[in-house]
Amino acid sequence: MTTAGDIMHRGAQWIPAHETLDRAAQLMRQLDVGALPISDENERLCGILTDRDIVVGCVAMGHDPSRVTAGDMAKGTPRWVDSGADIDEVLQEMKGSQIRRLPVIENKRLVGMISEADLATHLDDTQLASWVESVYAKG
Repeated sequence: MTTAGDIMHRGAQWIPAHETLDRAAQLMRQLDVGALPISDENERLCGILTDRDIVVGCVAMGHDPSRVTAGDMAKGTPRWVDSGADIDEVLQEMKGSQIRRLPVIENKRLVGMISEADLATHLDDTQLASWVESVYAKG
């Protein structure tokens, strides 16, 4: 059985909810990623911040990214999967929520992220086609 822990990208990092979006953008550049999980003061997942969120939700709205925090951008119920979840559970979570990145949690701590690239290298063609169709389908 293939698990989330088998396909995830290890070394994911949190951005604390109190950090500003300019700091988040710097961390994204440093880590060469397009998304960061947002943590609360107890290092619990409270959202996910993407580079697109910074541009569209802050800069394009005329807000100053040095004054807006990652926590200000956290919306909705955060989605995640346990590192022991099998690949079908991972796909179901991503399909059901139509998300392209999924934090992986173990013992209530972030241990990795699953992205489209991870899926592309670990799924067979049928699984990948089904996932792409469900996530990119116009609702």
